[in-house]
Amino acid sequence: MTSIRADRPFYAMEMETDDMVSAVTQIETSSTAKSSRRQRVLGSQELLMLPRQYAPNKDVTFPQMNHVSCTVLSATPDEATLCQAIDEAVASHPLLQAHVQGDGEPNERIDFFQMVRKGEPNPCTFVVNEDKMFTSKDVLTVVQVSGDSRQALDKSWKGAFHRDLDDGSWCSVETGPLWKVEFHKTSSGESNDACALVFSFNHAISDQSSANMLADQIIANMASIEESNKIVKEAVKHEMPLALEESVLGNGNRFSDVQTGEFSPGTVKYVTSKAAEGFKKPVILPDSDRQESGGGILGALTIISGKASGGEDEKSQERKSTLQFRKLSKDATSALLSKCRERGVSMTNALSAAVTLTASDFIDNGMEKGESRNYKVLQSLDMRRFGEQLDKCETVACMAGSMDLLHGPLPDKSGQALRDNPSAENLYQFWKLALEGKEQTAAFIESDGPRHAVRVFDFAMSISDMNNLIHLTAQSKDSQGRAYSAGISNVGVYDRQKAVRRRDDAEREPLQISHGRYKVEEVFFATSHARTGCLYQVSCLTVDGEMQCTFHPASPVVSEETNAKFADAFMDTLETVAGLKGEPTSENSGGFTNPISLLPKNALAGVTALVGGIAIVQHAGAWQQFFQSLTQMRENVQDPEQFWAALNFWIFFAVGHPILQPILWISDVLHGSPGPMVANLVPITFIVGNVMAIAAFISSKEIQKAVNIAALAAFFTYVGAGLDSQAGLGDYNLALDDSYKGQVVKGCPSYDEVRQPSMENFDLNKYQGLWYEHKFHDWTQFKEVYDTTLDIKLTADGKGWIDDFGVKGPAPDAAPLSWDKSPVANGAHYFLFGRVDSKDPPGVLRESGFGVEFPNYIVDVQKDASTGEYKEAIQFQCLERGGVRVFEGINFMSRNPIMTDQELTAMHARAEKAGMYPYGADPDQMHAVARRPLDASPIDNSWQAMWRAIGFDKLLELLTESIEDGGR
Repeated sequence: MTSIRADRPFYAMEMETDDMVSAVTQIETSSTAKSSRRQRVLGSQELLMLPRQYAPNKDVTFPQMNHVSCTVLSATPDEATLCQAIDEAVASHPLLQAHVQGDGEPNERIDFFQMVRKGEPNPCTFVVNEDKMFTSKDVLTVVQVSGDSRQALDKSWKGAFHRDLDDGSWCSVETGPLWKVEFHKTSSGESNDACALVFSFNHAISDQSSANMLADQIIANMASIEESNKIVKEAVKHEMPLALEESVLGNGNRFSDVQTGEFSPGTVKYVTSKAAEGFKKPVILPDSDRQESGGGILGALTIISGKASGGEDEKSQERKSTLQFRKLSKDATSALLSKCRERGVSMTNALSAAVTLTASDFIDNGMEKGESRNYKVLQSLDMRRFGEQLDKCETVACMAGSMDLLHGPLPDKSGQALRDNPSAENLYQFWKLALEGKEQTAAFIESDGPRHAVRVFDFAMSISDMNNLIHLTAQSKDSQGRAYSAGISNVGVYDRQKAVRRRDDAEREPLQISHGRYKVEEVFFATSHARTGCLYQVSCLTVDGEMQCTFHPASPVVSEETNAKFADAFMDTLETVAGLKGEPTSENSGGFTNPISLLPKNALAGVTALVGGIAIVQHAGAWQQFFQSLTQMRENVQDPEQFWAALNFWIFFAVGHPILQPILWISDVLHGSPGPMVANLVPITFIVGNVMAIAAFISSKEIQKAVNIAALAAFFTYVGAGLDSQAGLGDYNLALDDSYKGQVVKGCPSYDEVRQPSMENFDLNKYQGLWYEHKFHDWTQFKEVYDTTLDIKLTADGKGWIDDFGVKGPAPDAAPLSWDKSPVANGAHYFLFGRVDSKDPPGVLRESGFGVEFPNYIVDVQKDASTGEYKEAIQFQCLERGGVRVFEGINFMSRNPIMTDQELTAMHARAEKAGMYPYGADPDQMHAVARRPLDASPIDNSWQAMWRAIGFDKLLELLTESIEDGGR
């Protein structure tokens, strides 16, 4: 191997993601000024791919995202001709001359997770050093192939392709250049032998359209030099290209320029729809590698908090690309194109359908589970076509983007079923998938999705360290760096793209398959998915009528053997639907028209997102206050475990309440449905209604999206109402350091501040026994329960205590039609445990649960005048971390199951005297516990008989005994 590049320092960097992870990724930070030829601040998408580093984690260097493209030519130039051709190309494209200055560090990170950025005094900036221009000596390496056969040539360039796809150590972004090219030629050196040019780029400066244009420019230059001893028409020298967000949003419309001023209801709808995608739970790993632990909202929260979901995968750095190269014959490519035109879909739509079906063949990893699954496919987009369309691909730049396609549920091995039997029904399913892809793409574009995607990513990248989130995703055991079921990148037809603009040319010519004696025989390209990206990835380009495909997933997630089989199956699928394999029978598109299809695309989802967004925004102030309090708590808590325990305690109960509401509603609908009963348990109309509802949900993606969006919006609205003190002050006042009469009440009081004189000579032994709860202010309890009791016992050594908390539910008022059908209608128990600390004054118990410990103050007791026994008590629990009150609980209790209004009024008066009204003891802030008459019989009906028949009552008893024994 002969190096023509000058020696320069290298950075040891390992590769990151993909050519597509930009569609819904786009664009970044500052500058309203237009690009100059000399320098420009990087955009958000470029910062992702560069990537911008993360100073708080000094032990980790994020690897650059690599883009590799190989052009195989029919003839071999001499080195001098190639160098001259490259020199002219380098001079015309600023990013080929650029390096990067600036560390991109913010003035400060203002959140407790060290993820939110403020200010950027030294932004990452593309800079062209006019005093030291790069030439072919800096970028070109000549590789002498060992052998003169085509097989030897292919082995050589494929080896280089594989190496550079995952290894970016050749590139130092601080010194540049940000690209290189290897010239692979056979050992014979004959000019008529084929050769290969392997281009390797830092993905921040390139996409495949740029790579094609650059290769064509160099090839045309070589032909001109050989014909005229010079380059007859040199290319126009360009200014620094715009960043992707400027091309899409327009000059002066980056987030740093307009902040959130350009956000619209459409932007909110886009964000909501992206969040709702998670409800479909698309498969991202084959069965043997999949974990069920940390996905969804909790997984996202884990990553945002600075930890890898499911724990760190120690082998994440060992993932490497595995490669396969395939070509679809000219006849097959032409036949497939004809079929696409007949069906009214594009070639990209067909490819997305093919990659989805092929993924279904391998997702079970040979385990033959026979499941049906949803698939999330990353479809590449050329962002030059959207928004303001300011970039015309006249100079090398990265305008790569993508969008998500959601397909399914699809039965496992759907692709194999099509290949084995290309029947009318199986072919219909393929073209239905292709049509779905077309419709989803059209809906994305028509809703101005590309612009919203760019704006949202620009916002996210500007205010947060997205590169660190990607790093954590790459390390996650749960995802193994996978975010998509599959990905498809189709650049289209090589010679339909425009070439560079030459001097004095009014119009740009198209790329040419042949220039002089040089014919472009093959072009293969890829971006690395080794660290993060898609489970299965295919990149396609049609050259001289022949579709050429690179398959480049990550190993060992996808083994080399599996990738080879996947590539063969994918190509066979294309040949099958093109009609070259098997004999398709008559088509049957079915005669049923779904009424939902008569509505405008995404109408239901749009209306639902709008209504849901409005509902969520109503509580925006409460959410803002919540996160400000969390920030304060994180800053003031020295031990991270203490912070996370308190936050997890809050999350557990905050989530529990909204989950319970639809359960109660469905239960009342069940028992309120008319008609004859099945087994004296379920009305037949309820069963029929459920079947119809499930069928509608499964059959209509519109309904699925609307329901998912509605569920997500309802969840966040309900929690927001709890933060905003609008969802029941007694049982769901979630605010941290909430207010009383307009004044924010910070932290927890000391025991001396609330302890009443009745607590003199308090005897804890007399406090033991059964108490009836009559009122509470406590969001760890549920207003839907009734007949609540607390049976308090000290341990034998007197150092611990157990609270047997008895509840029944739901209460008749909470679920009037179904309360007596509940499995806990006759009661259930759960236990609270604590300790008695000798250092605490009498009347203070230490309560433990969910990883936190907090004091339980016995504030006031009333004694029976004749026996001296305690007959009434007020308890007050308060959890404070870092000066922030996370939880307060107040219980009004009596030994008597019935209390008069006068007795409760007197109890409120004592609580007010104790200073507890600001913490929730006001009558308006407490929930009254419902009670059935004392002489009411145990509930017994067909449902209770069923619970007993399946042993549910025995299970509750067993759980009660085991928990109580464990507490002792």
